[in-house]
Amino acid sequence: MLTKTKKQKIIKEVALHKEDTGSAAVQIGLITKRIEELAKHLKKHQKDNHSRRGLLQLVADRQKHMKYLQKKDSKMYESLMKKLDLKQKLS
Repeated sequence: MLTKTKKQKIIKEVALHKEDTGSAAVQIGLITKRIEELAKHLKKHQKDNHSRRGLLQLVADRQKHMKYLQKKDSKMYESLMKKLDLKQKLS
């Protein structure tokens, strides 16, 4: 679970400006952290299918945000992928 301090740290890393809390970049950063934590949980609890479904939904949601950001601002998209250490989709 993301605590308030973890969220603030992520927002500070990827925010476009001082009061940015809802841009696509921030959303991608927060979703990525939630995905990492859920993946860690699922390594311990392989049979937790409800959490697995949630993980798949988060991955799909992040993919939608990434697609949007790539269309709107490709330079920002590329820099965000490097910051978050994500693989870029070939297309």
